[in-house]
Amino acid sequence: MKTSFKAGAIALLLASPLLATQAQAQAVLTEKTLSAALATQIATATVAACSAKGYNVAATVVDRSGTVRAVVRADNAGPHTLEASRLKAFTSASARNTTLAMMEGSQKNPGAANLGQIPGFLLLGGGVPVKVGNEVVGALGVGGAPGGHLDEQCAVAALEQFQDQLK
Repeated sequence: MKTSFKAGAIALLLASPLLATQAQAQAVLTEKTLSAALATQIATATVAACSAKGYNVAATVVDRSGTVRAVVRADNAGPHTLEASRLKAFTSASARNTTLAMMEGSQKNPGAANLGQIPGFLLLGGGVPVKVGNEVVGALGVGGAPGGHLDEQCAVAALEQFQDQLK
């Protein structure tokens, strides 16, 4: 009996560092994020995509936590476009969804009608998550086209240009 107790105690002592390492691994996470260079390229491409359609917009790219990484504002874009694009990007990053889908969902679902009351949320089309695979690593917000659906179209068109870099 003493031998099996000693063997069990030795096994526990030998396993302790492994268990501690597993606990530490679960306590520290590794997350993907957008570089400033890529965020700037995405914002620039978005403004260009909208400008090609005659829309003067601002584009903001945020990281997964909603912190601004890059902003580009077209010549002649209204002053309101900066804040609108930032809020759309923040909302999309926070919810991991497009702001157009969120807006439509809040209009159709009484249980989601108060989403717009969350501080910092803007439920207008134009916010699109930036993904690497299925993981949201940031979001792009666009403001200034004559309709949120057009802001979103510009965002989607711009993001398509970067699919190879978002793998």
